[in-house]
Amino acid sequence: MVKVKDMNLADKGKASYEWARAHMGILEKSIERLEHEKPLHGISSALCLHVTKETSVLALGLKRLGADVSLCAANPLSTQDDIAAFLAMQGVDVYAWRGESMQEYYDCIRAVLSKRPNTITDDGSDMHAMYHKEFVNVFKPLGGTEETTTGVIRLKALERESKLAYPVIAVNDAYTKHLFDNRYGTGQSTIDGIMRATSILLAGKTVVVAGYGWVGKGIANRARGMNAKVIVTEVDPIKALEAYMDGFMVMPMLDACKYADIIITATGQKGVVRSEHFNAMKDKVILANAGHFDVEIDVRWLEDNAKSKRQIRDNLDAYNLNGKSIYLIAKGRIANLVAAEGHPPEVMAMSFANQLLSIVYIVRNHSKLSNTVYRVPEEIDAQVASNALEAMGVKIDRLSNEQLEYAKSWAI
Repeated sequence: MVKVKDMNLADKGKASYEWARAHMGILEKSIERLEHEKPLHGISSALCLHVTKETSVLALGLKRLGADVSLCAANPLSTQDDIAAFLAMQGVDVYAWRGESMQEYYDCIRAVLSKRPNTITDDGSDMHAMYHKEFVNVFKPLGGTEETTTGVIRLKALERESKLAYPVIAVNDAYTKHLFDNRYGTGQSTIDGIMRATSILLAGKTVVVAGYGWVGKGIANRARGMNAKVIVTEVDPIKALEAYMDGFMVMPMLDACKYADIIITATGQKGVVRSEHFNAMKDKVILANAGHFDVEIDVRWLEDNAKSKRQIRDNLDAYNLNGKSIYLIAKGRIANLVAAEGHPPEVMAMSFANQLLSIVYIVRNHSKLSNTVYRVPEEIDAQVASNALEAMGVKIDRLSNEQLEYAKSWAI
């Protein structure tokens, strides 16, 4: 059973899938190395991910390894309807369309969980959370994986409360995920979403980036690379120091927002931009959120206090607040996926190679694992890095036997 917007979009989705697959050699190598083994034969795999062309490569890769795949969206506004239609035509049970209501969004997650999957792969942990709330007494998966920082935080909260019902691999914490996906992928794709929504010139603008984790680092550096003036806001003194030493201005949000032409949130925290900041902003400031959930910018306060609101362009609304305009991209949702197409395929290839190999690892090793949040095994991380270098045509040195012995010795 499937539920998508328009099956007639499948041919367009096929073309997008083929484009992504051609640029995801890292993931393709992981699939090819395992395809003859069919390690997921008989396994039902549930995916709650952004339904993009890159996700289609992962979903069909899992099928090539033998899995029965079901898919729903990780955000009500991020689904690419042509991809949903194409995957449905390829035998994936898809429950996703762009513009779902919140009720429809959660019903789609329930529909996938109702299939009692053996593995759960999530982006933000809405499916993991719903399993623990509504399905924990119905069936038990072998284990799961999690794609993003926000989701890992939620899973670790479950673990602290001794409520986590199955082992989960935090794919987000793999070096080949957060060092590249979060930094280069989100950095580029967030700027892409802002450009598509606004079509403004970034050079010379003052861009405020809230948060200097891997996502914030990527955004700040991409903005600086386009000749914007960048201010970073932080609550962590070590990250604030790092931002300052990286050459960025650092100050509290209440001070930074007075200078801002554009404010981008990348913290995973709620209420980062709120009433006192709105009131301190200058006219025509643009707000965008790069975090997974739409809680970083207090959109409800804007809705309740603005004198008027009107749509300026696709994914761009203007709020009239005390005679000044405040522009909001993508309704405060994740800008790179709502206003653009998400990460480039080359970056997602590394993330999804980690996902695919972690799913296979769970299936092969679940009986040895406790109900804990695990890091990606080092051998998987290293294999993804090796596949990435190979796919890019990059060769590196190897230690000689003499060097290996030297590295283990204490002698001078």
